[in-house]
Amino acid sequence: MTIYEKLQRRLRRSPRKWLVTGVAGFIGSHIVEKLLQLNQKVVGLDNFSTGKRANLEDLQGSLNAKQRRAFRFIEGDITSETDCKKACRGVDYVLHQAALGSVPRSFADPLSTHLANTTGFLQILLAAQKAKVKRVVYASSSSVYGDEKTLPKKEEKTGALLSPYAVSKMVDEMYAHVFGIGYGQEIVGLRYFNVFGPRQDPEGPYAAVIPQWMIGLLKGKPTTVNGDGKTTRDFCYVANVIQANLLAATSKAAAGNVYNIANGKRTSLNNLHRQLRTLTGNKTKPEYRPFREGDVKHSLADISEAKQDLDFRPTHAIEEGLEFTVEWYKQK
Repeated sequence: MTIYEKLQRRLRRSPRKWLVTGVAGFIGSHIVEKLLQLNQKVVGLDNFSTGKRANLEDLQGSLNAKQRRAFRFIEGDITSETDCKKACRGVDYVLHQAALGSVPRSFADPLSTHLANTTGFLQILLAAQKAKVKRVVYASSSSVYGDEKTLPKKEEKTGALLSPYAVSKMVDEMYAHVFGIGYGQEIVGLRYFNVFGPRQDPEGPYAAVIPQWMIGLLKGKPTTVNGDGKTTRDFCYVANVIQANLLAATSKAAAGNVYNIANGKRTSLNNLHRQLRTLTGNKTKPEYRPFREGDVKHSLADISEAKQDLDFRPTHAIEEGLEFTVEWYKQK
């Protein structure tokens, strides 16, 4: 039995109402699509600051009429107490994906990063607590490991933080811990490691490396590597993240914990670029430029705790995920 068959059986026994914040974003739109395919009721919240209406339109083709009717969208802001209360009303589970990502963005505008990532998270926790939501699952980040050099990264050992973005995510984890103790809320954190897949925005100054390179190679535009290309990352296809969110919401052992969500394997930027050149048919090598401020040189997750507590099993390796993603971008 596959992980989704297990989840489907679990959710079919007790269908729930879910809130997904950042629903028009890359990860949020994939999560709501899967929930609706599993015949759940879903409320989506987004202010379109980084999310796109096209992402919500894109998922419609995979849903039947009944599933589409089970979705209600609220255009609102997670920093608004009123919007958060409205979104949480009658909800069983919250999957909190809304945030301003990007380390460089957080250096350029630390206040906006704090407001969205920290104040917004606090508003969601307060609204969920008042609405008696069963459990909140929120997106943290591998950036909280900072300058900790030990590999693989284990949840209990973090280093000095290297960016305002990392600070915002660590503060979220601290709030989650305190709310769990002080209010008895069930809250689970997921530390994402370099998520990629269809619908990820390839444009703008803060776009992630995989969609940037993919579009560049497909369109014959120059691609650049920050540093010498020997930097390594634990790239994680979005389907693995969807699985982790649903497991974290419904697993008994998860409450009060934070988990690494990744593949548990390292890939260098040079090797990643080679794979994308093969998949796109563009053999042009990248240009190299200096390392960016706040970037860590190497990242690799220990996912043993997620495997043990959540029964998390990555279903897509990076190679398979890249193939799916390139095909999606070619069609678009």
